[in-house]
Amino acid sequence: MTSIEQSASRPDSETVLQEVFGYHKFRDGQKEVIDAVIHGQSCLVIMPTGGGKSLCYQIPALVLDGLAIVISPLISLMKDQVDQLLANGVQAACLNSSMTPEAQSETWQQLHQGTLKLLYVSPERALMGDFIERMQTKSVNLIAIDEAHCISQWGHDFRPEYAQLGTLQQAFGHVPIVALTATADEATRQDICQRLSLQDPHIYLGSFDRPNIRYTLMEKHKPQAQLIRFLETQRGMSGIVYCNSRKRVEQVSEKLREQQIRAAAYHAGMSIEQRAQVQEGFQRDDIQVVVATVAFGMGINKPNVRFVVHYDIPRNIESYYQETGRAGRDGLPAEAVMLYDPSDIGWLYRCLEEKPEGPQKQVESHKLHAMGAFAEALTCRRLVLLNYFGEYRESPCGNCDICLDPPSLFDGTEHAQKALSCVYRVNQSFGVGYVVEVLRGMQNQRIKDHGHEKLTTYGLGKEHSHEYWVSIFRQLIHRGYLLQNIARSSVLQLTEEARPLLRGDIALELAVPRLGLNPRSKADKLGKRNYDKKLFAKLRKLRKAIADDEDIPPYVVFNDASLIEMAEMIPTSQGELLAVNGVGQRKLEKYGDAFLDAIEDHIMIGDEDISFG
Repeated sequence: MTSIEQSASRPDSETVLQEVFGYHKFRDGQKEVIDAVIHGQSCLVIMPTGGGKSLCYQIPALVLDGLAIVISPLISLMKDQVDQLLANGVQAACLNSSMTPEAQSETWQQLHQGTLKLLYVSPERALMGDFIERMQTKSVNLIAIDEAHCISQWGHDFRPEYAQLGTLQQAFGHVPIVALTATADEATRQDICQRLSLQDPHIYLGSFDRPNIRYTLMEKHKPQAQLIRFLETQRGMSGIVYCNSRKRVEQVSEKLREQQIRAAAYHAGMSIEQRAQVQEGFQRDDIQVVVATVAFGMGINKPNVRFVVHYDIPRNIESYYQETGRAGRDGLPAEAVMLYDPSDIGWLYRCLEEKPEGPQKQVESHKLHAMGAFAEALTCRRLVLLNYFGEYRESPCGNCDICLDPPSLFDGTEHAQKALSCVYRVNQSFGVGYVVEVLRGMQNQRIKDHGHEKLTTYGLGKEHSHEYWVSIFRQLIHRGYLLQNIARSSVLQLTEEARPLLRGDIALELAVPRLGLNPRSKADKLGKRNYDKKLFAKLRKLRKAIADDEDIPPYVVFNDASLIEMAEMIPTSQGELLAVNGVGQRKLEKYGDAFLDAIEDHIMIGDEDISFG
């Protein structure tokens, strides 16, 4: 068969999109990347989490003759991708160390027979000499490298084995390489292209914006109570809570379980079996909340995560962006909440100081500084995020805490003078908590031991709460009137800028402290859809039963977005069900009758109440 005849017999990318994956149109950037790969051009693809990166190599793999090799960093991520492809009727498999010898033998048999279209492997396996030799005997049509930011030394998650993947260019010189990631600044993008030896690649830089995610920052006062109050607004929803230490992960997850929340801990100190059990329980909706360190990372391919909470501030904006991006992958409204205490970032700086001097330390210091600036910003949080990645905008997003409830300002001159005077009166020798106790006139032994109940500033701020004054002190630190001396256990000290303020030579505007979760009533216009909530509940219950029966995560059957569309359109025939996004030919054949029966029963029965897990 000639190349012209082969081309004519291939399915086109639009047909594959609709019939295999069940989508009716491409998202921004997908078509141009797919066309470039099909025509043999290497690509660097920067798309947000949930933006449809995987289709950029999966569709060319199905259009082209031969085998696509996909390099993925985590076993769980490989398995999840393969499960979803198999559910869509695509011949895919993986090779990894968790597989039994029999399972690996079966995959090699499929490769020998030429029936596989996509093979998922780790970077370590992809670099093995015998693996490369065996793949060179196959008709490899493309090599996809997922989480490509791991290649770059300027990225936030550099992995040495990833950096060696440039050798694949020599081994498979004629094969297009597709590097994909959600997070890469300009320096990281250049480094990826250089290390992979990409020749004149097609570069697609999509928007970093995830408009369905609402970004909210709360001052951290009583974090466990704040977290539980937030989770009360998310009953029945799946979410992740990130903490910076294993000890805190264990403490927080235990506290949530005491509150009858289906929560589980996840960190690198747990066994592989324990971690796999937690991840599987979360993917199958048996666990509602995973409390984790960053060890719970790139393998999270669950589309219906409705919230991500950062109990502690992350080390860089890339990590924050990627972790919050695990919420709302299905495009439905999602929440990203961070609890912020400046002392947390001080602790991260102290950890950084212990590292050896060099370029890597400079990069980490720059990124940590940018993270702190994001947390302390009083302008639209989405603009700060997008500007960091070089996507400059001027219009506020309307879906973050700053936009929805702008900080109220007041003449804080008198408050500042009381606070600064109290720091001075205690001889600039105590931290925030103690100074606030003196200012509020608390009666405790420590204050009496120091004789501070006799100070003129004692009790001057008794009309406000402890948390209120902590917020005032934090603002004075941010504005440069006070500093926390890390070398002296973070005691407060006046700066030169404090003098004219104390003398009354200048006035100062401060933000009214925010002490709780912001009102949600202003913000819930986003994503409002007119669909039958009771039918949606019934479809979720059916999906869970099918998933449990087939031993797969519920979203592999259909994701929430597809179920909402069903509850919106109320399809009663196979043709109408096929019009729902996410319903392809294979899923229609496999699950169509069951879902159509459930919809028909709902129409017949009407307002019967239903509960679901």
